[in-house]
Amino acid sequence: MSSTRVCSWLVVLTCVAVLAGGCKSKSDVTVLKLAHSLDIEHPVHHALMFLAQRVKEKSNGKMRIDVYPTEQLGSERDCIEHVQLGILAMTKTSSGPMEGFVPALRVFGLPYLFRDSENMWKVFEGPIGKELLAAGERKGLKGLCFYDAGARSFYTTHKQIETPADLAGLKIRVLKSEMSMRMIQAMGGSPTPIDWGELYTALQQGVVDGAENNPPSYYTSRHYEITRYFSLDEHLRLPDMLVISPRIWKQLSPENQKVLTEAVAESVTYQRQLWEKMERKALTEVEKAGVIVTRPDKKPFRDKVQSLWAEFEGTEVGELAKRIQATE
Repeated sequence: MSSTRVCSWLVVLTCVAVLAGGCKSKSDVTVLKLAHSLDIEHPVHHALMFLAQRVKEKSNGKMRIDVYPTEQLGSERDCIEHVQLGILAMTKTSSGPMEGFVPALRVFGLPYLFRDSENMWKVFEGPIGKELLAAGERKGLKGLCFYDAGARSFYTTHKQIETPADLAGLKIRVLKSEMSMRMIQAMGGSPTPIDWGELYTALQQGVVDGAENNPPSYYTSRHYEITRYFSLDEHLRLPDMLVISPRIWKQLSPENQKVLTEAVAESVTYQRQLWEKMERKALTEVEKAGVIVTRPDKKPFRDKVQSLWAEFEGTEVGELAKRIQATE
């Protein structure tokens, strides 16, 4: 790396550090910087803007959250690392990239883990969810909540995915997650980790043959302009997570901690409502745009990934999976 580029990055990191959360401005307002990778039309971004508004209102303007979308402050992994270092207050990330920092979160990478959305939310809002949010605190990543990220399905450029056999020979973009890569391998595809912000170009240039994500992300990213086949096999329900630097959390007054906790809970309710509406809209709009949407039989996909489940028998992830599936 050239000395000029190194200096540029040092300037950026210094600026981020100066602006990081927990700092008092001249007007005695506590400012928290929150970064994420999603488009501004995404329902999770809208929920984060709602969170920022509620924090401002509930604190009577004494605390503020500044939201930076679309990878303005780095990729998901970059932002996670910045939170660990305390140079960024908060980030919204998929649980996939969090696996490398909090191994217990690998449980969400087991395909077909949840029976349905209702089962998923009982887990998130119950004892298991609280355990998993707290699991990263020793790693500098205090979980505040889970957001709905729906079910992930395959979308491709040249052919529909009706069975796992259709994935053979295809390069499929995945999150930078060991579990996601192993899942694609188990189904017969070739996993290719690519940052979200680079995926549109990668699809356009044929670097990958497809990807997998939820309907709102598929729609708001405009990936449907390139990939004309969407197969709703719903193999994963990876939640989004909101995390904060424990160091910055401890710098907040008890009053501000209370304000933030309450506002986060309100944003979860708001986001769930937005998500449900956006899922319906996304599928309607991509079909209008000419995308062929199918709902393949899920059994062959479930059968194909049983080898991945077997690997975790008797492990922490395996035991967590059993507890999740026993949740009523």
